[in-house]
Amino acid sequence: MPATATASASALFPSIPEFALYGEATRGKDAEGVHIELIETRSRKYDWHIDTHTHAGLFQVLFLLGGQVRANIDGALWECEGPVALTIHPSLAHGFDFSEEAHGYVLTVDQNMLFAASGHEGDLFSSLFVQPLAIGLGAAPEMVARIEALLHNLILEAAWPRHGHALMLEWLARSALLLLVRVQAERQIVDTSGRGDFELFSRFRVEVERHYKGGWQVGQYADALRVAPARLNRLCLKLAGKSAFDITQERLMLEACRKLTYVPAGVASIAYELGFQDPAYFSRLFKKLVGMTPKEYRQQAKS
Repeated sequence: MPATATASASALFPSIPEFALYGEATRGKDAEGVHIELIETRSRKYDWHIDTHTHAGLFQVLFLLGGQVRANIDGALWECEGPVALTIHPSLAHGFDFSEEAHGYVLTVDQNMLFAASGHEGDLFSSLFVQPLAIGLGAAPEMVARIEALLHNLILEAAWPRHGHALMLEWLARSALLLLVRVQAERQIVDTSGRGDFELFSRFRVEVERHYKGGWQVGQYADALRVAPARLNRLCLKLAGKSAFDITQERLMLEACRKLTYVPAGVASIAYELGFQDPAYFSRLFKKLVGMTPKEYRQQAKS
């Protein structure tokens, strides 16, 4: 975990250089909205020391997958060991001292690209940069693998531009950041609710994926998890704001929406495939939960 220093950045560093990327004073006029490089690529060049600096208009995430880093973030000194992700707002002065075995990625994203989307998506990414974060990744190895795969693909895409290059860079960068948002959100749930509750809720979601087509009732899920139905409902309301029954119904309707969009089968066939014995009941439930009939939804999806 980071250790917070009391001194401010302005007191410690009266004159802080501003770079596009460290050691590069300006960005080319054709610079892309996403830049990715290995930690060791630039750090080795500077003997594993990156002096304090800022990046105007550029957000950065340091994905340290192994090794150690001593980070100076706006005058606060953090000592972190990988795997960890450090998030840095453009206005924050920052510098790093890496151990020689440090490895990972530095993702730099232009503010115009990051917040081009309005509404909920922009709010999701903002949560990473409202304040600098040190997001531990050690408890989420499957997420680390997914994030690392995306960052590796970013490296490959950056090295060999092809058709749709800029769009691919943005898509991969957004995907990596969204997974990081998930890790942070789940960590906050664990911190406020306890790991036991979070793990039980996660097991419930796994069971829903396995059995939602079978029409399982809440009691069956509770039996599989060896908890009382009342406890399962309280847990779902606490962590998701919805009852266990509502979560199972939403998952069923999500699958129905996917099939109505991509599978050229009749509504009745889709209803039977999803475990409904009465297609008319399926249509009524779909309209109640989605706000339109299955036929209306399919027509809207096609348009």
